[in-house]
Amino acid sequence: MKEHAPLRVSFGEDGRLECGCDEAGRGCLAGPVVAAAVILPPTFYHPLLFDSKQLSEHQRDTLRPIIEEAALAWGVGIVSPEEIDEINILQASFLAMHRAIDDLLLRPELLLIDGNRFKPYHDIPHECIVKGDATFASIAAASILAKTHRDELMLAEDARYPGYGFAGHKGYPTPAHRRTIADLGPSPIHRMTFRLV
Repeated sequence: MKEHAPLRVSFGEDGRLECGCDEAGRGCLAGPVVAAAVILPPTFYHPLLFDSKQLSEHQRDTLRPIIEEAALAWGVGIVSPEEIDEINILQASFLAMHRAIDDLLLRPELLLIDGNRFKPYHDIPHECIVKGDATFASIAAASILAKTHRDELMLAEDARYPGYGFAGHKGYPTPAHRRTIADLGPSPIHRMTFRLV
């Protein structure tokens, strides 16, 4: 992994309980979109912690139990392919984040959202941060949990629907994945509103 600037541990200096939120699987052709919400202690530090897309699978798998053990609270939200087709992927991403926040055992006082758009969650204020997963520790932690939990789900789907290669591409639109859809047709977990082939 390349050297990177240290991640920020908090957005403000007011001591509010901050929660980082991120999702995984938005650009996939199959499977759910999964989000995570993480409240880290202000003293948390790990040298590997960074945007999950910049880490290897082994590094993400190493960090997941460390984050889950150290976090003051963490939650995961899942939105199914059927729901994605019904409400669209943007709204599904917001819903997955809301479900992840619902899953927290602590109520955050500020939400830090990776990206530039979010649907407000009840009366909790939020800040949208482009490339937040490479800026704030809590968002980076959420990106890792979202990615590892989704990958775990896709490994299970690979066993249910052999032949599609879900264990390898995890539902992302690789050339091999598109060829498989052309050969076999869509599986029950493909997003039918997406351009599959």
